[in-house]
Amino acid sequence: MLYKHKNRRERIASGWPWNVKIPRAVALLVCLCLSFSTFSQAYAFELFGYHLWGEKTESDEDSLAGVPDPTPYTVEFRVVGEHADQPSELEEELQSVSLLVQDVKKLPSGASGVLARATQDFERLIGKLYEDGYYGALVQITIAGSPLNQAILHPEKITERPIPILVEINRGVQFHFGNTDVNYKGSATENGLDLPNAQSLGLVEGMPALSARVLEAEKLAIKFLKDEGYPFAKVGNRQLLANHASQTLKVKLDVVSGPYARFGPVSVSGTVKMDPEFVRSYANLPRGAQWDAKVISHAQSRLRDLEVFSSIRFEPDDQLDANGELPLTIVVAERPRKVFGIGANYSSNEGVGFDGYWRHRNLFGKAERLSVSGAVGQLLAVNNEQIEYAARVTFEKPGAIGPLTAFSTSVAAVQENPDNYRSTSFTYDAYLSRDFTEALSGRIGAEVYFANERDVFGQNDYFLLGIPADLTYDTRNDALNPTNGVEAKLFFEPAYDVLGDTENLYSQGSIASYLPIVGTDRVVLAGRVSAGAIIAPSVQDVPAARRFFLGGGGSIRGYAYKNVGPRLDDEVTGGRSFMLFNGEVRTRITENIGLVGFVDAGAAYLTQFPNFDEPFSVGVGGGVRYFTPVGPLRLDVGVPLEPQRNDPPFAVYIGLSQSF
Repeated sequence: MLYKHKNRRERIASGWPWNVKIPRAVALLVCLCLSFSTFSQAYAFELFGYHLWGEKTESDEDSLAGVPDPTPYTVEFRVVGEHADQPSELEEELQSVSLLVQDVKKLPSGASGVLARATQDFERLIGKLYEDGYYGALVQITIAGSPLNQAILHPEKITERPIPILVEINRGVQFHFGNTDVNYKGSATENGLDLPNAQSLGLVEGMPALSARVLEAEKLAIKFLKDEGYPFAKVGNRQLLANHASQTLKVKLDVVSGPYARFGPVSVSGTVKMDPEFVRSYANLPRGAQWDAKVISHAQSRLRDLEVFSSIRFEPDDQLDANGELPLTIVVAERPRKVFGIGANYSSNEGVGFDGYWRHRNLFGKAERLSVSGAVGQLLAVNNEQIEYAARVTFEKPGAIGPLTAFSTSVAAVQENPDNYRSTSFTYDAYLSRDFTEALSGRIGAEVYFANERDVFGQNDYFLLGIPADLTYDTRNDALNPTNGVEAKLFFEPAYDVLGDTENLYSQGSIASYLPIVGTDRVVLAGRVSAGAIIAPSVQDVPAARRFFLGGGGSIRGYAYKNVGPRLDDEVTGGRSFMLFNGEVRTRITENIGLVGFVDAGAAYLTQFPNFDEPFSVGVGGGVRYFTPVGPLRLDVGVPLEPQRNDPPFAVYIGLSQSF
């Protein structure tokens, strides 16, 4: 079905799923591939060995073209003390950084090419062992029976083909931190700052002496200083002393703060159609305020969200000016101003559909955006009244009232025809939106909404005048594949129905949280709680398209789309309130493949607030994720535990991004 408040193109681009029944999932998968043409950038992509789109990488045979004297070799990889039939995690990590192992099919040029690769391997393996705290490790690489250093002196003696190579590693004992010390030099020591010590930076005596921890401690110390007004902070001296008798690593870091700085004048370079003064003001760098790297990062993110630039760099000068301020240049490269996309979709429930959009991303030189989008669905319907469509024209003006406030307005026409109602609606809205902080944003606006509907209560017209407002708090690390953070949304809209002479209050909220429990993304727990309430005299006074229906992707998977809720004569009427719970366990088993198990549960109610007189409908299932450059490709199978009329025995959902 067409989602009321978003056109079909937006559903595809944001990863909204489609509900299908086997055996037509294969057809849907083909249509899904077509829908990815909505993206303006092209990416190479293969799924289970089949090339789908983008620039295909060269084959092994192609990679050998132009390589003089391609020379094969074999590699035997040993870690002393490890079982050859069951390599440890460390051995797998060492093999993963070994070019000899990973590129064995990419034949080098002659014996000299093999020796060059082996020399690189020696440095990479030592670096990896140090990274894991093995400072007494021994790496020996033998080429055709000769040690690597001797083979380099006499490459002409390597005549055997393929060249036999033995990589033997004795990792030794893992070292632990001994005495650790971080000293600060420069003006930061004179300003009363509470500078972080070695322990607060992660260099704790007795902990495994991973070299990565030393590098991370340096980054944290430098970041602290750059966030406190010292843009030239750097590590002046690093002393690492491995004591092989006690198997400890002594660490001494000297961190030089450099001079204190304030934001200076900002210039802009690289603009073509964009107004450079708008770029400067929209970055909103506070001249005269203390230098803060977080402010730079936030400004870069805001400019990126304009979708006008293909690249953005902030380049500070190499010295302060006479006022103690640091001048800075914003260097940008613009993207093409016009973009369009088309897509197609199919499901056994919704039939055949097409969608497309055209967008101008920089209408008048200040990132004004004009979008025209449309979609049609149910094209195989016998009755033309069952055909679904959506058309929308949107204009957006960032920086309308200062750099933090944007204006948007749109007009839309939508006809949707799920199993429970048919609705034809026209909407005009206008919003002012504002970013309060990097995580908190909100908007408020006005809306005019007319709908002609037919449902279980008969034929009705609605003409609403509303004042919608919402708040969003978002600390997720990735919108399409979050692995940590929180997203909370709150929506309110007081509205007056001119035709029915009734006053309604629409409200809805949700909070989703993500918690990694193994690594940063190996196993992630994801949960979401949603609820809504509509204050209205009766459910008939609420347009069907605005009532609460559950079921399908985005709510309770396994059940038919909008088929969960209070019923009248076994027809779902929709409710004035609802409760919904979603839970997932997401695992990443390889770099590109992940598995998910989920439980969804919820209910909708006729009452203005949930009274729990309707039992919860529960759907369970699992899915596969294929991680692509544009987000995870999702395939879920959901099973309804207590199916009602029109519910399938199970349903398949395909989309881009995680389900929530």
